[in-house]
Amino acid sequence: MREVDPRRRVPRTDALLADPALAAAAVTLGRDLVKAAVVRAQDRARRGELTPEQVRDAALADLPSRTPRAVLNATGVVLHTNLGRAPLAPSAVDALVAAAGNTDVELDLRTGRRARRGREALDALAAAVPDAGAVHVVNNGAAALALAATALAAGREIVVSRGELVEIGDGFRLPDLLASTGARLREVGTTNRTTRADYEAVIGEYTGFVLKVHPSNFVVTGFTSAVPVAELATLGVPVVVDIGSGLLAPDPLLPAEPDAATTLRGGAHLVTASGDKLLGGPQAGLLLGDADLVHRLRRHPLARALRVDKLTLAALAATLYAPTTPTRDALHADPVRLRARVERLRDRLGEDGCKAEVVPSAAVVGGGGAPGVELDSWALSLPERYAEPLRTGRPAILGRVLHGRLLLDLRAVPEVADDRVRAAVLSVGD
Repeated sequence: MREVDPRRRVPRTDALLADPALAAAAVTLGRDLVKAAVVRAQDRARRGELTPEQVRDAALADLPSRTPRAVLNATGVVLHTNLGRAPLAPSAVDALVAAAGNTDVELDLRTGRRARRGREALDALAAAVPDAGAVHVVNNGAAALALAATALAAGREIVVSRGELVEIGDGFRLPDLLASTGARLREVGTTNRTTRADYEAVIGEYTGFVLKVHPSNFVVTGFTSAVPVAELATLGVPVVVDIGSGLLAPDPLLPAEPDAATTLRGGAHLVTASGDKLLGGPQAGLLLGDADLVHRLRRHPLARALRVDKLTLAALAATLYAPTTPTRDALHADPVRLRARVERLRDRLGEDGCKAEVVPSAAVVGGGGAPGVELDSWALSLPERYAEPLRTGRPAILGRVLHGRLLLDLRAVPEVADDRVRAAVLSVGD
């Protein structure tokens, strides 16, 4: 009896499009896009690259993701830039959903007239940092600094220490950003030592402001010196301080990390920071400081191009009002409780025949914040072969590979997700 050509068993297009999963995808992605994925999978089967039974799954896999993949961050890096930095608090997520429709973002419902845009977020930020005479929000930290440079120093000079002309991720260099605004950089001091006299020697009629930048992703130690904000504030020109990480008030866990309140009390005229780092909110650029300066920035034409949308404003307000955030909880997690969690997970995995170990771990803040600070933590140790299937699974779980072992540090993993971690590990099998 002659064997049937397997290509004749390739599922028909109409049958595949009627499959519940592909039909659901067509509702959100459109029938034409799903049909094209089906045809590509059928062609692969006819070429012998797939079996007929694999066509449906191949078509689904070929569809574009409708949303970013959710990832459980078990790397031990609390603010992981490649994972989007700060996860939002539940109240901020709810605010995002509420803001997805029409909102009163720029309307006073009592009078029916136009109102100050994002007033809830601005009021919350002002309340969180009462030392600021006024506040403003733009779309990220770099935008905050670019707006300040453009409004205060275009065609003039920004005086900055050579040791603070930093480069951050993806080749982004602070000097390039500042130069793009039309300002001229006047570098003073050396890479390791800058004094008050260095600043005094160059300040003059062309000075727009003195810039102090927290070198948030590295530490220079040894024979070093820098001029504190309080001394810079006596030089007779505006002082702009980029604190970077978005810490609004002192945190005993991070004693060397500058915060907005202390910096303003020290004499800074303007502070810039990010919203999606230690603050634990959405991506945003925060500007806090002298009321006249902030008003000048807010009215500059560039401010319109850098303004944030209603979703960011809603999430930022909710973050500022929230009693805590996932970032704060992860940073201040009790190592004793973390160890108990990891041991409990190990024991439950052992009941199902999966051998794992509990090992100490050194977590870090990440996101360019608190370089050199290590947080005592605990991790589940598995063979390295678990790394890829966990990373590509659902849920995606990202750990770190060290000395041939996969470490799953639970510091930044919500405790409610422990059952999902267990199920994912067991799904990998022996």
